[in-house]
Amino acid sequence: MKKTFDAATRALPHVQNLHAYVPGDQPQGTGWVKLNTNENPYPASPKVGEAVAAQVGQLRKYPEPVSRELRTAIAERFGLSTSNVIIGNGSDNILDLITRCFVSEAGAGHTVPSYSLYPVVAGMSDKGLVDVPFTRDMKLDLDAIAATHASVFFLTSPNAPTGVAFSLAEIASLLERIDGLLVVDEAYVDFGGETAIPLLAEYQNLVVVRTFSKSYGLAGMRVGFAMADAGIIGMLDRVRDAYNLDRVAQAAALAAFEDVQYFEVQRQKVIATRERTRAGLDALGWFTYPSASNFLFTEPLDATGAKGAEVALSLFEHLKSAKVLVRYFPSHPLTCAFIRVSIGTDAEMETFITVVESWLKHA
Repeated sequence: MKKTFDAATRALPHVQNLHAYVPGDQPQGTGWVKLNTNENPYPASPKVGEAVAAQVGQLRKYPEPVSRELRTAIAERFGLSTSNVIIGNGSDNILDLITRCFVSEAGAGHTVPSYSLYPVVAGMSDKGLVDVPFTRDMKLDLDAIAATHASVFFLTSPNAPTGVAFSLAEIASLLERIDGLLVVDEAYVDFGGETAIPLLAEYQNLVVVRTFSKSYGLAGMRVGFAMADAGIIGMLDRVRDAYNLDRVAQAAALAAFEDVQYFEVQRQKVIATRERTRAGLDALGWFTYPSASNFLFTEPLDATGAKGAEVALSLFEHLKSAKVLVRYFPSHPLTCAFIRVSIGTDAEMETFITVVESWLKHA
């Protein structure tokens, strides 16, 4: 007789109630225009391929345990010490480390809407998560955030999914008001946001989190990093998995990071395409948030001028039927009338606009 084990009841209660992060669709087959996961439309630096190839003969050996060379390069770029930098298996790994180290009984907090992984990592800690809702104007409510008294507060800047960035002055004011840790998630900052890195010299309760997935075109490598006071980094290192980043990923990230000229060219191409696409949406009379990211969050109007959740869903489904994937967030009143469109190549964005125009004619 087969021995059974009821995982659904034997798992810890808070895990039983946890809802896993839901990523954007990963289509199978060819012919798709994939504008739903904010990936870089351009390949990583050619130097990445050379760096990866050089590691093949070394794969029998463990990687450098703390990614020291990559930590040092990042620290030097931003005027920090190596002790102020930690490398993660994607920035999601960093967020998990922060939660494990610093989310106490006071719980965590985040703005809503924002990155949907925060409730997952907070849920894994079995501590509470306080929502601080945005209104449509996307103004940062500093008083409401301070009133949460959260042990860790997550703030995406630029925000996801809207792309709205927050000023250095706002972030500094928030750091003055709170006693807990402020985690500024800068996954998209290279596309136009104002980085909080200069504030690290003044505020020990600040952690700045970055990723190589977006602006460096290395989403498939899963490399992230955080910068903070050495005491915070030391605690994160205590709970970091040994050899948490393989040697291929370390080499790839370092090569991409050091190829500054290639990075800047591709970054500017994405920004230019974003602004051209935004101009096209403006010409349709659609409201689109000002974006400091590699995506646009736009509120479609149909041919009659109507807007709302049904209109956004109709466009989302029409685009998908034409093999153009964007992202739709139906579960929140601030997002349900919008679609989020990642910035692709010029040709991909032209296809997107063409399909939008066909929807306007036939919806």
